[in-house]
Parts: sequence; structure tokens; C-alpha cells
Amino acid sequence: MTLHISEAEVREVLNMPMAIEAVEEISRKQASDEVVVHPRRRFELPGGGFFHYMAAADFSSGFIAMKQYTYVKGVLRFLVPLYEISTGALLAMIEGEFLGQQRTGAASGVATKYLARPSARTAAILGTGGQARTQLEAVAAARKLVSVRVYGRDPERCNKFCAEMSVRLGIPVHPAASAAEAVRGADIVNTATTSAKAVLDGRDIAEGAHINAIGANHAHKRELDDTAISRANVIFVDSIEQSKQEAGDLIIPFQQQPNKWDAVHELDQLIAGKLPGRANDNQITLFKSNGIASWDLAVAEKVYGLAKGKNLGRELPFFSSGK
Repeated sequence: MTLHISEAEVREVLNMPMAIEAVEEISRKQASDEVVVHPRRRFELPGGGFFHYMAAADFSSGFIAMKQYTYVKGVLRFLVPLYEISTGALLAMIEGEFLGQQRTGAASGVATKYLARPSARTAAILGTGGQARTQLEAVAAARKLVSVRVYGRDPERCNKFCAEMSVRLGIPVHPAASAAEAVRGADIVNTATTSAKAVLDGRDIAEGAHINAIGANHAHKRELDDTAISRANVIFVDSIEQSKQEAGDLIIPFQQQPNKWDAVHELDQLIAGKLPGRANDNQITLFKSNGIASWDLAVAEKVYGLAKGKNLGRELPFFSSGK
């Protein structure tokens, strides 16, 4: 029987430390070719919506997952089917909004662990949506933060976000009057916006800072300006293939200098110890995240095991033999 795991049940069993552990573990497998990843594909729907799909296989653990989601009239709907390789069975249909937020945050947490200065204590985040919450939670898990500054276009929403995250993290989280005010002097900077135009001015980035840029995943969209990219001494992405298709933060500034891609590397190679990361405390490091299916697979495996252990979910009679 296929297990349907609801959004509420995913929230019940999944937390950020679990997601970080899952993403880090599958990244090591990816670096040793135990995991195959198919980049995201999308097509436009009549009326301006989109359908997206991406997939990954973990041959060592024996699972395959696909993430598929629609974006129609401003609403996102996520679903993650999980298959067993040895039998071909559809083990679970997992509702994937919270799962996606957690895995994206977790990846930034892992990147921060490997790229931010060990002494990093202050953070800034641009954006106050659902992704911003998990980004901040993951960064706080990677470094012992003492304060955070936040900028969002809506002051009321920003104040509410800061109050909520102060309680959740147990550290001061303050609203900033501008992106520049939030970013200046911050050891770690996260951008988690829906903006199509740059929100991070590279002149505001402190020497030695680490940046996680996760908001823009279309070739024509960007959160970081040319100066931010040019100041980044070390650049890692989740997938070079996928980045060349949809990472506007890199595609746009690299248009006239395609050889710049030669200095961009994949995060799994850093995690596996196959490539060096930061060389000194003065370097600015960047993790440009688009989101890859191996992260969804890793977290889906965790969710499925935990849900089974707690007798959560509903059995669905898919693929009945009919006998």
C-alpha cells in the first residue's frame, strides 16, 4: 500500500537538524556517484502558471523520489512521490511544502557550516516569507549567532517575522530600515526573496562574509548585483548544470565572460572533501542555491521512515494487481 503523508504529518515528524543531516549525507553520496540527479524542468501553463518536476535516485539506500509542483494564480502546490528501487513500488505520496522549505534551509545550513568563518556570529536576511524562516533557522544551527538583522518590503510583516524568530531562536532578531542596513557588517547574509531584480548591493557586503542566495531560480531573475558576484572569491552551487539553466544571479553577470563558470563548483564536492572551500577569513564566499531533487529525496526518506514508525498517514490502494 502507498502511504499518503499530509503536510501536517510532515510538520509533526520533521525538524531542521534532521533535514541538515539528510542533506549533508546525501551530498557525500552524490560526490561518490551513488546518487543520480535530474535537474528541474518546467513548462508554462495557459494563463501564465507553471508545472515543475525534478527527480533523484539514491542507489545506496534504494529509493527514488520526484518532486512535482504547480504554480497557478500565485499558489504553489508540492508533491513528492517516493519509490522503492528493488520492487518499483510507490511507497509514499508526501505533501511537500514544509519538506521543501526545510530541505532548502538545510542546504544553506550545510553550506554555512563549510564556508562561513568559524567565528561568524551575526547574520542578515533579506526576505520574510516561509523560506526565510527555515534559512535563518538553519544558519543558526550552523553557527552560534548572537544577533540577526532582517529587511523586508512590508514593515509590519518584517516586525512580526522578527518577533517570531527571536522567540524561536532565542537571540535578538531586529528589523532593518533597508537592505543595506541589514547587510553591512553581517558575517552571514541570506537572500530569500521573490524579487526579479537585485536586492543585495555588493558594496554593502562585509569582508569575510558568507552569502546564501536562494530566492531566484529563473535565468532572468537575480537577487545579487554584479558587484556582489565579482567580490565573491569562492562560489559554490548545488548543480552546475541546473545553474546554467536557471541561476540568473550567475547567468546574467557571466554572459560576456562564460569562462567565469570555470571557477564555480558544486557543494557536494566540498562536503566530500574533494575541493577546498574558504582559504582565509578575508574571503567572501557564496552559495548560490537553486534546489535539487536529491535534497527532496533525502528528506522524503527521513519523513517516510518516521511516519511509518509513528503509524501516521493513510494507506492508498495504488497499483493493485486486480487479481
